[in-house]
Amino acid sequence: MPDPRQLRKNMTEAEHVLWFRLRSHQVEGHKFRRQHPIGHYVVDFVCLEKKLVVEVDGSQHMDDPKDERRTRWLESEGYRVMRFWDNDVLVETDAVLEVIKEAVADSTE
Repeated sequence: MPDPRQLRKNMTEAEHVLWFRLRSHQVEGHKFRRQHPIGHYVVDFVCLEKKLVVEVDGSQHMDDPKDERRTRWLESEGYRVMRFWDNDVLVETDAVLEVIKEAVADSTE
């Protein structure tokens, strides 16, 4: 498993942009963690209270079978997994954040 501390230091530009909007309880008052280990995976962002995982993917993740296995495992553990493309986070930040807010509000955890 990659070192979460090292991943936090080397976040992509899109991850930085999204983290700026998720941190400090800015999404409906809920706490998100970044580069957080769950099982043997490290997820980009997670709201543990709502069991909501947010992944920010670049083109290297397109149709990656490892991502499918990871998502299936996280879902089997009760997490909802949302994936956004880097470009969408950078260009449509407010729209991405709105989708995340709706997911937090819809969560029954």
